Amino acid sequence: MIMLQAKNGEFMLDGKPFQVLSGAIHYFRTVPEYWEDRLRKLKALGLNTVETYVAWNVHEPKKGEFHFSGLADLETFIETAQKLDLYVIVRPSPYICAEWEMGGLPAWLLAEGDMVLRSSHPAFLRHIEEYFNVLLPKIEKHLSKHGGPVIAMQIENEYGAYGNDQAYLEFFKGQYKKHGIDTFLFTSDGPVFIEQGSLPDVTTTLNFGSRVEEAFHTLEQYKPGSPKMVAEFWIGWFDHWGGEHHTRDPKDAANVFEDLMKINASLNVYMFHGGTNFGFMNGANHYDEYYPTITSYDYDSLLTESGDITQKYRDVKAVLRKYVDVPEDIENEIPTKSYGSVKLQESVSLFDTLQDISSVKEHLVPLSMEDAGQAYGLILYQTEVNRKGELTLDTEPISDRAYVYINGKLEKTIYINDQEKTVQLHFPNDVNTLEILVENMGRANYGKHLTDKKGIIRNLWLGEQYWFDWKMHVIELDVLPSDYAGGKEERFPKFYQGTFDAGECHDTFVDTEGFIKGNVFINGFNLGRYWNAMGPQRTLYVPGPLLKEKDNTITILELEGTTTEEIILVDQPKLG
Repeated sequence: MIMLQAKNGEFMLDGKPFQVLSGAIHYFRTVPEYWEDRLRKLKALGLNTVETYVAWNVHEPKKGEFHFSGLADLETFIETAQKLDLYVIVRPSPYICAEWEMGGLPAWLLAEGDMVLRSSHPAFLRHIEEYFNVLLPKIEKHLSKHGGPVIAMQIENEYGAYGNDQAYLEFFKGQYKKHGIDTFLFTSDGPVFIEQGSLPDVTTTLNFGSRVEEAFHTLEQYKPGSPKMVAEFWIGWFDHWGGEHHTRDPKDAANVFEDLMKINASLNVYMFHGGTNFGFMNGANHYDEYYPTITSYDYDSLLTESGDITQKYRDVKAVLRKYVDVPEDIENEIPTKSYGSVKLQESVSLFDTLQDISSVKEHLVPLSMEDAGQAYGLILYQTEVNRKGELTLDTEPISDRAYVYINGKLEKTIYINDQEKTVQLHFPNDVNTLEILVENMGRANYGKHLTDKKGIIRNLWLGEQYWFDWKMHVIELDVLPSDYAGGKEERFPKFYQGTFDAGECHDTFVDTEGFIKGNVFINGFNLGRYWNAMGPQRTLYVPGPLLKEKDNTITILELEGTTTEEIILVDQPKLG
């Protein structure tokens, strides 16, 4: 029985010294058809292990509804790694951070107002236990004790940077034991948070991108004799809308990698391959203001978003070659293609499609998305205002981005980061229709804003009074319009649609120039958001397996306006 253990300050596998050389790939950020390609490139670098998080909101998007197919097929990902003779580290914490929507926690948790997330609150633990009853048996069968590739699993994730509830961390040990998870366990935190995030009898690992000696000195001071393991060696970084595209000099990254190799440290390259925040699954950071993460999770990794080998990959491999035997180089095997311009021949206003793409709820006051049973997308609030003239609206309860319409006319666009939290609205009639369309741009994945709700989270104070009796249209965009004919509305948001033949189905990139903000769908698959007014990302990645030889449908939901009615498919990304 092959087991990973920590002894005398080093790792042992099957009784022999073992250096964990791992790379991070999140199965849910890469289409399944490409898992083997990415894993082959990981092995060709000279790594012996792949690490992945497990995203709870991918597997249980609605309470009690479990998904383990397609992008969520964790077991096939593990089996593919084993086929290539790679070991696997699984990090199945309910919370993963990872710049992923709500850090991997499902949005439906927020509908239970008295529950305390990431704590030993009984209701939260009950939900985890019910989820683990389904998840953990799927992992247990792939443990090394059964001849599988899984050699280690994590307890929670960077918990020291969130709280200090030791009973909560102990709960995971009990769950793992209950399900026969007899494998090596560890926690991981940044060096300054290890005391609150660790358990006495569980190996502590570190997350960092530089200053190797200083980080491991902190670990040695806290837990003398610990094996040197960096569970996240940050090789690049992520981007947010309105920021710059982050890159890290390949030589700098390779030099720090060599610092780790010189001391025989075990490591996990974060990210080996970043992939994509498809759909609405990007997270956000919320510090002094709100920073939503872009769709691409390229991360300036060793492989690009579309899986190409980078100079950073080659430089790291050159370092690795000095210390271990590495395989022969392999070439990129997945070509890209420019399919040119696609005419968007049909369009329809979102307001003309509400009966097809939304469900309706009515309530005395506006409900947040979560309280309306909604996870992602848009929500439209409607009420009547029976006052005339200039009224001041307090925008504080509106999260994240909102379009305010009076009697069908766009009057204001509001963003959570606006410094001024009031706007003046003019109501021309004795009775007016007020509509507020709110976009959830991604829940915080880290820190104190993890539990923030989306939509309108409290009743609105307008003209020095509250307004009651609201209708809400829940628009998750899991259903797209089927009818583009007969629309009467001209206002945005609008859906645009066109078709194209691919012939050979290669990877491509949607260039969204001429559009402002929205989402792109290929054959009904949500590629993610674009926001050209902010950048830095200008193209959306289209994996070839999403295409058909003929009659591909491209749908764009444009929220704000456009100067074109065509879209261009190009063969290179524009990330900054």
